[in-house]
Amino acid sequence: MSFSLHHGDALNVLSGLPDNCVDSVITDPPYNSGGRTAKERTTRSAKQKYTSADAKNGLADFTGENMDQRSYSFWLTQIMTEAHRLTKDGGTALLFTDWRQLPTTTDAIQAAGWLWRGVLAWHKPTARPQKGRFTQNCEFIVWASKGAIDGSRNPVYLPGLYSASQPSGATRQHITQKPTRVMRELVKISPEGGTVLDFCAGSGSTGVAALLEGRDFIGVEKTAHYASIASDRLTDTLRETTSQDDVILSA
Repeated sequence: MSFSLHHGDALNVLSGLPDNCVDSVITDPPYNSGGRTAKERTTRSAKQKYTSADAKNGLADFTGENMDQRSYSFWLTQIMTEAHRLTKDGGTALLFTDWRQLPTTTDAIQAAGWLWRGVLAWHKPTARPQKGRFTQNCEFIVWASKGAIDGSRNPVYLPGLYSASQPSGATRQHITQKPTRVMRELVKISPEGGTVLDFCAGSGSTGVAALLEGRDFIGVEKTAHYASIASDRLTDTLRETTSQDDVILSA
């Protein structure tokens, strides 16, 4: 199998994986931002924060969106420290974030031992304009490496700006789902045949992109509903990308 998907708590699952088993960590952790007061932070669910009241798609909620900034930084440092252990020397990490948690994310990834390399931008063309203000139509991807990067090992030239709308309608299977088109570009930071880890796998978009681009995938998802969706998407993608020549029959 070119993918494995674990249903459970990310820290618990990662602690059971061996050292140096992945080439890239590419993940979209819960942002835990947007609450102006303690009440807003503790009473609003992820679904209330990230979907409009008139949304017709019955997307399932997920946990982990109610930490204050200091606690989020502590959690992210913990898990990225574990991810650092799992990553090969010269491997990379890419973490999605919004503008409010961007400074915290860059702090946490460095505290976990990574070498911070920069910030990529994901532009969302269909973001809602705001009268008298700048449109908030970008999210960000903090990227880092485990030590020096050997460019000859994976000689790619990747852009620093990506433009694509979030999936909508029937194609939107997660509240904070990222476009497969963007994820297919991001997984190219992992060398061909390498392994990509996503410890907040959601509906499996990182894994789908990894399989489509010839990479292996390890995913972890805490919410049972989304773990099931991710499993189905990954299995379907594996079937689509596996030809008869790739299958070895054993007696």
